[in-house]
Amino acid sequence: MEKFGLSQSNRRSEDPRLLTGGGSYVDDRAPVGALHAYVLRAQEAHGDVTVLDVSDAEGMPGVRAILTSESIEADGLDNSLTTTAAKNPIDGARGVTPLRPMLARGRVRFVGEGIAMVVADTLAQARDAAEAIVVEIDALPVKVDVAPGGATIYDEAPDNVAYVWEKGDAAAVDAALSGAAHVVKLEVNDNRIIVASMEPRGCYAEVVDDRLHICVNGQGVWGTKTSAARIFGIDKESVRVTNPDVGGGFGMKSMDYPETFLVAHAARKLGQPVRWMGDRSESMLSDNAGRDLIQTAELGFDADHKLIAYRSTNIANMGAYNSGYAQNIQSDLFSRILSGVYDVQDVYMKSTGVFTNTTQVDAYRGAGRPEAIYVLERAMDFAAKELGVDRFALRRKSFIKSAQMPYLTAVGETYDVGDFDRVLARAEVEGDVPGFDARRAETEARGKLRGLGVCYYIESILGSPDESAEIEFSAEGRVKLYVGTQSNGQGHDTVYRQFVATDLGVPPEMVDVIQGDSDLIAKGGGTGGSRSVTVQGSANRAASDKVIEKFTPFVADTLEVDEVSFDDGQWRAPGSNVVMTMLEAAQAARDAGRDDLLKTRESIKLPGRSFPNGCHLCEVEIDPETGQLDVVKYTVVDDFGVLMNPMLAEGQVHGGVVQGIGQAVTEHVVYDETGQLLTASFMDYGMPRALGLPMIAFHSEPVPSTANVLGMKGCGEAGTVGAMAAVGNAALDALYPLGLRRVDMPFTPSRVWEMLQQAKAPIAAE
Repeated sequence: MEKFGLSQSNRRSEDPRLLTGGGSYVDDRAPVGALHAYVLRAQEAHGDVTVLDVSDAEGMPGVRAILTSESIEADGLDNSLTTTAAKNPIDGARGVTPLRPMLARGRVRFVGEGIAMVVADTLAQARDAAEAIVVEIDALPVKVDVAPGGATIYDEAPDNVAYVWEKGDAAAVDAALSGAAHVVKLEVNDNRIIVASMEPRGCYAEVVDDRLHICVNGQGVWGTKTSAARIFGIDKESVRVTNPDVGGGFGMKSMDYPETFLVAHAARKLGQPVRWMGDRSESMLSDNAGRDLIQTAELGFDADHKLIAYRSTNIANMGAYNSGYAQNIQSDLFSRILSGVYDVQDVYMKSTGVFTNTTQVDAYRGAGRPEAIYVLERAMDFAAKELGVDRFALRRKSFIKSAQMPYLTAVGETYDVGDFDRVLARAEVEGDVPGFDARRAETEARGKLRGLGVCYYIESILGSPDESAEIEFSAEGRVKLYVGTQSNGQGHDTVYRQFVATDLGVPPEMVDVIQGDSDLIAKGGGTGGSRSVTVQGSANRAASDKVIEKFTPFVADTLEVDEVSFDDGQWRAPGSNVVMTMLEAAQAARDAGRDDLLKTRESIKLPGRSFPNGCHLCEVEIDPETGQLDVVKYTVVDDFGVLMNPMLAEGQVHGGVVQGIGQAVTEHVVYDETGQLLTASFMDYGMPRALGLPMIAFHSEPVPSTANVLGMKGCGEAGTVGAMAAVGNAALDALYPLGLRRVDMPFTPSRVWEMLQQAKAPIAAE
């Protein structure tokens, strides 16, 4: 097991299947002969639907059904999607939760909102019929800016405010800032992104043996199962939900969408399987977006430049509707790491959510943690420049020391372990910070600008701390591991096999990982919040330990010895050469009729969160003639605790960093004043490309967590959490000498060129 066990960089077991066309995605799995669904979407951002006439479309060739909000309500459905309301910890007030219908209910509120779903024999017939539907809309004033006020979207939300959420002692922070020797204030924009997973959203539904089966490319099955039971008014046992292979999720696929339940209703109504697969344009119009907030940070320092107070405020765009978790993203989840890695107790934050006539916003890789770290770390680098001190020294001055662990933060989170100074020192070495001045001089000799950005991030794993695992020994001599998480491409199959190989001595190629089926797995937390390997891994370990415990007396009896011990994949009897492997023991149990030994389920609940942290160093070059910004050097030093598979962890960091660089440099959602999406294709929306990226150097500096038996801290989102501020600070470092003080993402050539012209303006005026 030294070669294939935990902490080894095993290649992904999934890849040969996926790379040779053996993947089984939702569009591959849809039953032969399934009917096709197509959604007619609003072309106006805000207006009352005065005419919706489907009569001509219903008579067109191949059309089997047309669903509208009125028709599904007439059929008895609960025409609403599940949403959550933020609860203000200060006064207990809850956010506003207007009804979010599955199809527009008398009014459209964003371009791309579904008005009707057409079900036909072929997709072409469904599209043709959708064009025959007569829709007339009386336009209403449109609101697209992220600020309270403007055209009213909901009567129950005055000034379009969805929620107000606060945490901390506002008065104490006011006093601390008033008494601070230095106060630095910075406002930054956190631009909206389109998630653009490689595989768009899709689903199919069928009725099998009087039970509803929904197959959806999501990030878990149990939320969908619960929602389906509520919407259709049936018991949960009548619903089966499966997730196939999923081509990327990033949080966007973790919540409910209308199409899932509309397709299910059509399948029940027509008695035939129905499938829907979104195309790229639909995805850009209707998928939950990410980020989109305006943030302000105020830092108070004492005379020795120690951070003594922090106030953070943000105004967050909710879009036209509350999505599943939206109100809690820039409020509660943001607050979990509000003060970052700094020893400061006077902190206060206020988040205000605002409805707009745009696509809804929800979780995107990191979900509140990247946003919190972005504004804090941008402010720290800015403060260092304004105060004229070294940015590394400024951070060290306020770091929580390793001797202070476990550390209770001002917002009530307990950091179990951490050695931030050690990680920062390693980053300075690996990123060759002493050599930066020489690299800058070389860049300037070529007529360009160069900047170095620093970000020290921390994040907390999220999601349920509960998870279960079941281990079954099959008649074919294989081991089945049933898990409650759902891989979206992270490599779960590989790592979970490594667990079984390490703990039970079973060759990894003899292990089958079973996921994404509510009939086979009774309960699970799904994937999100970097929880999968940490929480599921702990459950896997607990299940393996239980297997060994159950088998030990049976093996002793089988070997006719008084006692045995399990070590290195085998049972051994003291003073004897007789051994028995796990698979041999399972076969012996089957031969002896001991079926009770062949299936073991164990559940765990982690006592606390773990907190991945690390330092990102980014160097950029800027061409002052064109505004082109290039990321030319990138170094990451992470403390993920014990790595289960270092190669996969590095891959997760690479992907996260690229998504962070994408948001910082190229990605930017733009709506015009009428609510039309101007960046609705890859011709207009700039995805990051390999050609524009440097090699990303990854280094591990682990401090094992005490919050789980594995010593892990999670790694799925960390790359994104640190990347945005590192790039933003690098841009600031390059432009600050020119007199620029506010530089905002995305750093596209046109935006950077405009910044450079602003820097030249005072000179021209003179």
